[in-house]
Amino acid sequence: MTSPLFDQWRARSPYYDESHEAVCDTVRRFVEREILPNVDAWEAAGELPRSLHKKAAEAGILGLGYPAEFGGTGSNGFDIFHSLVQSEEMCRPGAGGIPASLMTHGIGLPPILAMGSEEMKQRIAPAVLAGGKSISLGVTEPAGGADVANLKTKAERKGASYIVNGSKTYITSGMRADYVTTAVRTGGPGMGGVSLLLIETDRPGFSRTPLAKMGWHASDTATLHFDNVEVPAENLIGPENGGFMGIMRNFNGERLGMAQQAAAYARVCFEDALDWAQQREVFGKPLIRNQAIRHKLADMLRQINSTQAWIDQCAWSVREGKAFPGDFALLKVQATRTMEFCAREACQILGGASFMRGCRVERIYREVRVMAIGGGSEEIMFDLASRQYNF
Repeated sequence: MTSPLFDQWRARSPYYDESHEAVCDTVRRFVEREILPNVDAWEAAGELPRSLHKKAAEAGILGLGYPAEFGGTGSNGFDIFHSLVQSEEMCRPGAGGIPASLMTHGIGLPPILAMGSEEMKQRIAPAVLAGGKSISLGVTEPAGGADVANLKTKAERKGASYIVNGSKTYITSGMRADYVTTAVRTGGPGMGGVSLLLIETDRPGFSRTPLAKMGWHASDTATLHFDNVEVPAENLIGPENGGFMGIMRNFNGERLGMAQQAAAYARVCFEDALDWAQQREVFGKPLIRNQAIRHKLADMLRQINSTQAWIDQCAWSVREGKAFPGDFALLKVQATRTMEFCAREACQILGGASFMRGCRVERIYREVRVMAIGGGSEEIMFDLASRQYNF
């Protein structure tokens, strides 16, 4: 499996060096060995085997950039661009449910590392980064998604515990998560009454229901139910009623990661469409010799490269401590629209082949909608950005 387009991009970019190439090689070999032969089977099963998490941990993938004291690779010599390279390679199979499920800890664990007690970090992080335990993030509710300030799931303090009632839905890896980093209401209305609580899924009163989806077939998704679930007070992540900003900070990283994934899927579509156009003969000549086809490919490349430049700029802003939330909101829209455009154009070039199961373009076209919705729909992103830019 090759990825010449992104290899060429990195070679011409000031943000990537030999260390990023080393990450690329490691993840690419892992994907070729452990994932590619099994994509169709996992898509049909609707989930990944738990053993894949341990294999990914052993390969240094789960712990890339996480603190060494918890079993990660450490931050020495690691920057956010290594993470972008890893995301790129995990998307090469064109099956969005695989990185979504395998890397769910990327949204569930950071709040604990940023805001949790030292005891909680030591209790949770090593097992997750070793692939022995799975952690999800529980924010979205049946009555609302990105409107976190108005969430309804309630955690009432009683003695040394919180009693949790409510539900979460569309939770990635929710069916097999051992822990859920859960947004709950511990105070009054609005953002000032929101907290984060770590909830173990084996607690009495917790249950979950699987959800069938348009895409991300290899990733299980669930509705979570909390019926008087008793959670010890030491499972509070950060201060009580201080969870909203932690959730918002987490969204920036999630949106940057999704933008990189969307760009990666767009590149896969371009590469498969180019390969098909070069090999397919139509009316006695290769398809690529038709000007209309070359224009389609050039337009795809225009959007991919401009999107990647913005991704790298936003990643640089994170590295330099200059991140601006409005940029990430608009970037996610740009990247997912680029993905949708390239998936559609690739389908036009591949024709009927793009409609067949087992084709990367077919899988990617199914993932378009969840990528555009996850982390906040376009309308929410535009509204967030307009408020951030103060217009």
